[in-house]
Amino acid sequence: MINSNKNKTVVLGMSGGVDSSVCAALLVEQGYNVIGITIKTFNYDDVGGTIEGDKSCCSLDGINDARLISAKFGFPHYVMDFSEVFGKQVIDNFIDEYMHGRTPNPCVICNRKIKWEELLRKGMQLGADYVAMGHYAKLRRDEVTKRYVLARGKDEKKDQSYMLWNVTQESLDRTLFPLADFTKEEVRALAVKHGLRTAAKRESFEICFITDNNYERFLKHKLPYLAQEVAGGEILLHGEKMGEHSGFPFYTIGQRKGLGIAHPDPLYVTSIDYKENKINVGYENELLHSGLFASKLNLIKYENLFEGKDLTVKIRYKDTDEAAKVTQIEGKGDGEGRIRIEFKSPKRAITPGQSVVFYEGDDLVGGAVIDEALP
Repeated sequence: MINSNKNKTVVLGMSGGVDSSVCAALLVEQGYNVIGITIKTFNYDDVGGTIEGDKSCCSLDGINDARLISAKFGFPHYVMDFSEVFGKQVIDNFIDEYMHGRTPNPCVICNRKIKWEELLRKGMQLGADYVAMGHYAKLRRDEVTKRYVLARGKDEKKDQSYMLWNVTQESLDRTLFPLADFTKEEVRALAVKHGLRTAAKRESFEICFITDNNYERFLKHKLPYLAQEVAGGEILLHGEKMGEHSGFPFYTIGQRKGLGIAHPDPLYVTSIDYKENKINVGYENELLHSGLFASKLNLIKYENLFEGKDLTVKIRYKDTDEAAKVTQIEGKGDGEGRIRIEFKSPKRAITPGQSVVFYEGDDLVGGAVIDEALP
């Protein structure tokens, strides 16, 4: 039997973790010519924090493990410096969003711009046909619509389709997900079977460029004037001053702890007024909203949603699916459109800047960036 993969070259994004290590084993078994690439996304001097405390996907430890895994399977490994484009596309956006009173999701931008578009560009220069990633997600081509459709991976607890809503059809056309049909437990078992040094390596959950997981420290490092300029703004409850805050970028919708104000009932951040440097708080029921508007719409399964569809929606990664009607109201579904979402039941703590992602069963229909909540 002829191996149809023998003359196909795959660029594998390697973090040095167990997932990308098992991807390497699977791709080699399947007959692909593999090229391992680990990307360098930031310089420690630029982001602050400590090298010693860095356990992120782009750490020095991760680079070393990726190199050793590549050597074990006999394929080349390269470290590529994407720090300049990463800084412009991801870090600058992260800072700008917080300075506009929003709570960003940098991994979504990184996936589209860096892990796919930039990596594919470099891979094609090396003669690659595909890019492979260790994400827990499924991918298929719909022969009727001729579109590539992302779906949840086999492991519901580890499903990463939420983070992939912004990846383009052009990128999906050259994508492989070797772990689509595996659970995390099965992946670790495969790592043990293949004798991989990363088999028991713990996962990284923090934002890679915030090595100490302290985004307030990071913002102050990048903007030395910030603490002085934003401290001392008012915290308001229905227009009445309740106290002063340490700076509006250091708060998020739904936050209860760390407000530094006394009140007989629990109070939560309900909105952030960055122009006036004010934080509005309210009671828990004031966090409930009937829907939202979102922009930067990227559609996966369908070309548009102008007629509206009843789908299930998540407004954060760890959220549960909620029934809602999703209607495109303007623009295209290629990263520039706008949508309105109306939930069947009120939704708590809708946060501008976060990703709203919608599904049809297990199929990822698309996603967008939340702009504002409906009353």
